[in-house]
Amino acid sequence: MSDRAPDDEIRPVPRAIVAGHGDFASGLVSAVDVITGRGAQLIPVAVPGLCAEDIEKLIRERMQESGVKVIFTDLQAGSCTMAARRILRGADDAVLIAGVNLPTLLDFVFADQMPAVDAARHSAERGRVAITVVGAAGAVKQA
Repeated sequence: MSDRAPDDEIRPVPRAIVAGHGDFASGLVSAVDVITGRGAQLIPVAVPGLCAEDIEKLIRERMQESGVKVIFTDLQAGSCTMAARRILRGADDAVLIAGVNLPTLLDFVFADQMPAVDAARHSAERGRVAITVVGAAGAVKQA
């Protein structure tokens, strides 16, 4: 019999922030959790109505609170990505993956045996090759 109370259940440690427009981050994290049960590794950050400085402050605060060194964002030139780029200036131990998709995050949460920064780099490649075009040309093509 365990000495642990039900509330002492081991919870996954957050390993990355997912930031984006609207409900993008919470939607992706929810999907990861439904599919894998590992959504707790990801911290969703929504930024509705925030200016660039406030987005940067919010992401920086979440990183400091959690100790994570990985940020996933939705658009390469979006406000969350620009804020993350500013945060990462001089931070040689952190990484930003812009243009995240669901296959990227699924790969990331299953790579929990790897250091988070290495897992993020690995998952970015997985997300890139997961894009497929089906249709008009009549053949399946990898993007």
